Amino acid sequence: MNITCAIIDDEPLAAGLLESYVEKTPYLELKGTYNSAVTAMRDIRENPVQLLFLDIQMPELSGIEFAKILPRETKVIFITAFSQYAIEGFRVNALDYLLKPISYQDFVKSTDKALEWFSSQMRQDAFLRDRFLFVKSDYKLQRVNLDDILYIEGLKDYVRFYLESGEKLMSLMSMKRLEDFLPSPEFLRTHRSYIVHMPKVRTIDRLRIVLDNTYIPVSDNYKDDVMAYLEQHTLV
Repeated sequence: MNITCAIIDDEPLAAGLLESYVEKTPYLELKGTYNSAVTAMRDIRENPVQLLFLDIQMPELSGIEFAKILPRETKVIFITAFSQYAIEGFRVNALDYLLKPISYQDFVKSTDKALEWFSSQMRQDAFLRDRFLFVKSDYKLQRVNLDDILYIEGLKDYVRFYLESGEKLMSLMSMKRLEDFLPSPEFLRTHRSYIVHMPKVRTIDRLRIVLDNTYIPVSDNYKDDVMAYLEQHTLV
């Protein structure tokens, strides 16, 4: 896939270096270079790019301030000469930051992170649109419809899908990968070993979830998330 990008840096030499790096990175497509956030504002709002290389220290409007008003679909890699700005940058959901002077090796490491993020987002968008996934089970790829899942149990390096039909599918994958991939809070982690399809829940018994005559525990680590979900769906 290609990633559209733009550069905002008030230092011409730094901006020029970034342009040269973008040109020799096959998956990047440069849409514009700007010497300030103010001059870039209209273009970025009317024609958003996927990725922005954004200098933090700039006159009139800092990179941090500009990042807060960007369209949600635009992700940021911050450019800075001072490492202390990195923490502040991550508070506005930056994908990464590059410390000046920037080597091409560091640039590619950072943009590879962006490529991985956008690729993952594309897969997840397709997954949420189509509402099914394929899982490896018994040396075959088995289709699992999201609406058929009751809950998922983690068993060391494996997970077991419990389906409404009564079928159980075992697959080699981690609970963490599933938790990150499945739509939340529709699918909610209730315990180190369990992810529950919450719309399928009919009974909560003393903060234990009852599904298909099975009592699924809610551990302390996930109790707040479960309680928040229940509060949103409870009439008192």
